[in-house]
Amino acid sequence: MSILNLVIFLMIGALAGWIAGALTRGSGFGLIGNIIVGVVGAVVGAAVFGLLGFTAVTLIGQIVSAVVGAVVLLGIIRIIKKA
Repeated sequence: MSILNLVIFLMIGALAGWIAGALTRGSGFGLIGNIIVGVVGAVVGAAVFGLLGFTAVTLIGQIVSAVVGAVVLLGIIRIIKKA
């Protein structure tokens, strides 16, 4: 993985984390929090979409996959916090 790929990956993670935070809580988690939520969400999203037989090839597809995964991750975290 080159430096450029790593920067793009982190930017997608930050964007996905920010969008997921805005969709679920109404605000983000700061830059580092958004990156963490987005990166973990990208892994979760890739797993969910993989189970459904889809792969995210384009940049928009990767962002959508990461956002869906981050929203799922935040939902799971919210359920665990309530328990």
